Amino acid sequence: MQKTIIKFGTDGFRGIIAKEFTFETVERITKAISLYLKNLNSDKNTIIVGYDPRFMARDFAQFAAELLKKYGFKVILSKKVVPTPIVAYCAKYYPNSIGAIMFTASHNPKEYQGIKFIPNYAGPATKEITDEILKYLDKEIEIKNQGKIIEENLEDDYFKHLENIIDFETIKNNQPKIIYDGLYSASVGYFDKILDKHNIKYEAFNLFHSSDFGGGLPEPKEKFMKHKKEGYITVANDGDADRYGVIDEKGNYISPNIILAMLLKYLVSKGKKGSMIKTVGISNAVEVAAKKLNIKTITTPVGFKWLSEQMRKNETILAGEDSGGLSTGDHIPEKDGLFANLLIIEMMARENKTLNQLVKEINDFIGAIFHTDRVDIMLDDDKKVKEIQEKFKNFKNIASLKVKDKLETDGIKLFLKDGLTSLLIRKSGTEPLLRFYIESDEISNIDEIKKFISSNI
Repeated sequence: MQKTIIKFGTDGFRGIIAKEFTFETVERITKAISLYLKNLNSDKNTIIVGYDPRFMARDFAQFAAELLKKYGFKVILSKKVVPTPIVAYCAKYYPNSIGAIMFTASHNPKEYQGIKFIPNYAGPATKEITDEILKYLDKEIEIKNQGKIIEENLEDDYFKHLENIIDFETIKNNQPKIIYDGLYSASVGYFDKILDKHNIKYEAFNLFHSSDFGGGLPEPKEKFMKHKKEGYITVANDGDADRYGVIDEKGNYISPNIILAMLLKYLVSKGKKGSMIKTVGISNAVEVAAKKLNIKTITTPVGFKWLSEQMRKNETILAGEDSGGLSTGDHIPEKDGLFANLLIIEMMARENKTLNQLVKEINDFIGAIFHTDRVDIMLDDDKKVKEIQEKFKNFKNIASLKVKDKLETDGIKLFLKDGLTSLLIRKSGTEPLLRFYIESDEISNIDEIKKFISSNI
């Protein structure tokens, strides 16, 4: 039987359960991670293992923990479903930790499971690290049988950390009306727990774990966040709680791009110093806001591992991506949906404004309202992807809009007209798709670009 081809995408390896993702696959990857860690010649020997609510996630985690024990590691295995950001925090701050392994397929459909290695800097593994791990695939490893497994709850120290960087007292004294939609995700039992701990009131839905995520995608997007109420904001997280989603008091889903722009403005008003680190897919709204705030921006390829790398190199105010991942310089260099939702709530409480008011303020500050759309093409042929990207790269005009500038950080991003309209063309890191991301301050431009794309692929 042919072995599964193992590749690491933007954040670990993912595959369909019982097809690409099997116990054999887990053993091969766990062995490779173990060999990588042993060859670091570190005096640290503890590995954290966590898992999301997906089908058989606990079984895969237990299996990996037994392997790690056999290879001589001390394993701290989560007693229960746990969010990725908590596992990442423990990867850095748990005594003698050399890193962590998390079983999650994030926002992917229920049929998928994934495994990711988190180094002890508490962020996603860099490409250099994952490339090194792949070199150890199917290599022999010494069996020591000298390790051990300890099952623990992992959240206590993480909660203490949040209490140092989130102003819970202000939230409690001036809190907005909150709906927390658990979305059956790993945030259940954590986000509600910390709100309860600080006597913050909220209405809650879907507060249990489900391997099929209630029949929907485990993604905090408007389509799946069905619990809305006039005068309340609704917050939610994805399957492993590293992404966030928010709906305002009038039932409007607020784009992560706008959230990033308003949080940047808010954090600067609090005196935070450093850069705004963003992926190439981030809205032009964030760039405009940063320029008006006189804040340097750093643009990276898509994937939080690239943001994490720049966070570790630069003083950071805020780092974020348009898919709903963010973190700050005083937090871990990993996206954290629990922290993101708390930071949004803190901003509202301190500013004493509704989310709807804050959105209007940031749009007025930027001086434009940006509209976005996306065209996805089923395509897994790298040669064809490059041909299409090269074709669009050489266009001097996209429809009637002149190409003003180009950025080749990840795929090809074309800035059109006055720079407020753009087209990003890149291959998905998790699905066999070529994606065209369109943004403009004029809806008519988006329609025109979509027609141009259709006639040129």
